[in-house]
Amino acid sequence: MSRTRTALLAALALVAGAAGTAAAAVPDDVGAQAVPCTVDYKVQNQWSTGFTTAVTITNNSAAKSSWAVKWSYAGNQQVTSGWNSRITQSGTSVTAANETYNGTLATGGSVSFGFQASYSGTNALPTTFTLDGVTCNVDDGGGGGTDPDPGTPGSRVDNPYSGAKVYVNPEWSANAAAEPGGSRISNQPTGVWLDRTAAIAGAGGKMGLRAHLDEALRQKGSGELVVQLVIYNLPGRDCSALASNGELGPTEIDKYKTQYIDPIKAILADSKYAGLRIVTTVEIDSLPNLVTNVGSRPTAVPQCDVMKANGNYVKGVGYALNKLGDVPNVYNYVDAGHHGWLGWDDNFAPSAAIMKEAATAEGATVNDVHGFITNTANYSALKENNFTINDTVAGKSVRESKWLDWNRYVDELSFAQAFRAQAVSAGFNSNIGMLIDTSRNGWGGTARPTGPGATTSVDTYIDGGRYDRRLNTGNWCNQSGAGLGERPKASPATGIDAYVWMKPPGESDGASSAIPNDEGKGFDRMCDPTYTGNPRNNYNMSGALANAPISGHWFSAQFQQLMQNAYPAL
Repeated sequence: MSRTRTALLAALALVAGAAGTAAAAVPDDVGAQAVPCTVDYKVQNQWSTGFTTAVTITNNSAAKSSWAVKWSYAGNQQVTSGWNSRITQSGTSVTAANETYNGTLATGGSVSFGFQASYSGTNALPTTFTLDGVTCNVDDGGGGGTDPDPGTPGSRVDNPYSGAKVYVNPEWSANAAAEPGGSRISNQPTGVWLDRTAAIAGAGGKMGLRAHLDEALRQKGSGELVVQLVIYNLPGRDCSALASNGELGPTEIDKYKTQYIDPIKAILADSKYAGLRIVTTVEIDSLPNLVTNVGSRPTAVPQCDVMKANGNYVKGVGYALNKLGDVPNVYNYVDAGHHGWLGWDDNFAPSAAIMKEAATAEGATVNDVHGFITNTANYSALKENNFTINDTVAGKSVRESKWLDWNRYVDELSFAQAFRAQAVSAGFNSNIGMLIDTSRNGWGGTARPTGPGATTSVDTYIDGGRYDRRLNTGNWCNQSGAGLGERPKASPATGIDAYVWMKPPGESDGASSAIPNDEGKGFDRMCDPTYTGNPRNNYNMSGALANAPISGHWFSAQFQQLMQNAYPAL
């Protein structure tokens, strides 16, 4: 259960509420304009030695171009890491200042940040906050400061990750721990991929779905726990990438329904698992293909035209959403590509529209969609801090650079937040949340730029300053130079339910040469480091690592590189 603290005007009385909460006694004649600022401080997750916290600031005074929030602890709390602000601590005093990208704070505007901290003994909540030296008040929304108990089976919560641990897959954890240095991250939660029918019962000696759920119950204990599943077996799967083609042919929609989705739904609906929060990532790399890789576009491939014509992607996703959405403790997140795929005007809105079509097919409704996930198994940088989409260099917009190529989004966070708004405008519920896969988008190490590039041209400016070091945003297979990204965390930014590691780091995207297999996975030239490209990556080299195994299999060399280039560093 999360705990909140409301920051008070010094002249106002503090009225004690439930444990870990406080509410302000505000005179009736104190209007909103008389309150200079509000700060909502919410402990989202707490254990015996640490906690994570989300903080939201609302500015009711003059607009600001920069800001700093300060508070003090009564105990020995020590901030160890943070996001969306620059946090420093001296003794018990903490200061959180804006990052370069979120300094603007309009009158009535809000900004959120978060952090993780350690403590021992009692984790007393701060009692006073200041924004740029002015003491703040709070509006707790009339809720008294406590969240409803999120653990009641059968009742969905707004954000399943809030106040919950996330399942650590023991099979991935063992692979990670066996690598030199891997124990530093082997306790991180990752997704469980159900990428063929045999994976439900367990294939090749691996754990099946029930085994994972039983282990999740063990890990859960008396608290809340999220299990992350990837639903990934559409007929004619991933029509534009041979590496991830699946076991079902383009017309085998009935097998998908009866032999794949129905058995998964039956297991998830078992009352034994009603206390788990089950997050399903529904069919990555499917629906956007029906927008970007069909028709007369230079990126079109015949297989995608087939899948658009027969409608089995739309039908399959709709059926999955309908059936899985019937289970009260299941949270469906539909895959929404990434900024380097859908960030252009002719891709952005049409992709949201076709997702709405799928979400209302085969008996599904928008209520079966809890949110969307972006960057699944991809490498797009979370935040590019050295430039913005509005920059101009040498008289040209940065959108004219070869890297951006008229894209409207420079990074994944801005894209995910914008796509959320687009999905709502397309007819999805206004409270949907977003997930961002940060498993391999850290781009750290010695190659990480420390500032903008030279202003000689838009290309030198962007290429010298961008964190994402791929040759093109269309490159997706085992990318050389990539690093682990932000560690999984709940509510890291506005509209974002969580950063997740849905793609387990160290599992290959595809083989660098043809390898016979019984998993239906073909050889894709984008996984070949000698490949010179196609229209989907603007004829750049593939940037793939050599000697890679087939998709989903352990790739030690990649795992080592991901740790070496991690950002934040390990």
